[in-house]
Amino acid sequence: MKILPVLILLFAFVGSVVAQDWPDWRGTNRDAIWKSENIIEKFESDTIAIKWRVPINPGYSGPTVANGKVYLSDRIEKPVSQERVLCFDETSGKMLWEFTYDCEYSGIGYPAGPRASVVIHENKAYTLGSMGDLFCFDAEKGSVIWEKNLNKAYEINMPIWGIASTPLIVKNKLIVHVSGNNNAGIVAFDKNTGNEIWRNLNDRAGYSAPILIEKNGKQVVVNWTEHSLSGLNPETGEVYWRFPWQTGSGMSIATPVLSDDHIFVSAFYSGSLLIKLGNDYTTAEKVWQREGESERKTDALHCVMNTPIILGKYIYGVDSYGELRCLDFNTGDRIWEDQTAVKKARWANIHFVQHQENIWMFNEQGELLITQLSPNGFNEISRTFLIAPTRKQLGRGVCWSHPAFANQHIFIRNDEELVCASLQK
Repeated sequence: MKILPVLILLFAFVGSVVAQDWPDWRGTNRDAIWKSENIIEKFESDTIAIKWRVPINPGYSGPTVANGKVYLSDRIEKPVSQERVLCFDETSGKMLWEFTYDCEYSGIGYPAGPRASVVIHENKAYTLGSMGDLFCFDAEKGSVIWEKNLNKAYEINMPIWGIASTPLIVKNKLIVHVSGNNNAGIVAFDKNTGNEIWRNLNDRAGYSAPILIEKNGKQVVVNWTEHSLSGLNPETGEVYWRFPWQTGSGMSIATPVLSDDHIFVSAFYSGSLLIKLGNDYTTAEKVWQREGESERKTDALHCVMNTPIILGKYIYGVDSYGELRCLDFNTGDRIWEDQTAVKKARWANIHFVQHQENIWMFNEQGELLITQLSPNGFNEISRTFLIAPTRKQLGRGVCWSHPAFANQHIFIRNDEELVCASLQK
């Protein structure tokens, strides 16, 4: 009689390992680590079979997946400018609900559509539009629980390409890069009511999503804005540490990377910065900072949208024109460079996701690669075509949205469709 509960627990554990949702920007912990089991080791052909596809409108918002549903946002241009939040069935692609609101784009470049991913937490969906429309929905039904027009409430100092940073949930708080006046660069809201809890920094927002780090019982929210890299107390907004650094054109885009008690960031015009954190992450010191002569004559690493990955004592990232590079972690010195993972072009992009010993790459040409990275070089195991680049985001045709890797499948969108493909062995 005692065997049954043990078996139930065992099956529950196995299920949690095999199946993994992707409810947030870059996954559960914003670290782009994919833990699903029984995944293919090599593609069968140069084009992957699509399980389902559904039409959508333009936007940069990468899909998220939770509790059997897929979420994203897009934009309707005519007859009235609007943003939409969409929810689909994970298995079939059937639309379950949509919410549309008027949103006139004013003074922002690359107006293809919303940027931030939809965050799913405790049966609520949180969305942030390009002009600062913040919503909390019932994730199951699509009904609005609360909403705030951040532009009206905080007089946003609008970034060149609009509001893009995906909000971060820490306990009962939703931490948002508002880019507002009166010390409202970063604001924490009650996630259940939308009431303001604290605000801090007069920084203008960049496009980078904040992350939560923790050591010895201390939690720190790491924020990379147009004007600084900082660590804040998530309970009060107090600044633990801050490194002033005005990035060119505000291009703080890549997500900060935590590795071995260090934080690494990299920007298109402004190069790279590595800081070392103290014992409880409430203090920090600069290790090295490097910047090249120009966007073509770069030093170390000048990332655009690519968030680098750190493996051991080496940093891997995509430079300003698509050059895949390996750096020495301690110095920033370049170990090697490869130009085969993505076609060379200004702002050429690859999204990295780590799965066991492999690094999966989704490049802007819509190709999915299984690779391995080491100080000895770039090893491409397999490559397949997944989704067509479209021209709404950029004239040459790109797919810049981040894919979701969930439950042995990949979900990705361009400006015309959302697709799902199985990666199960």
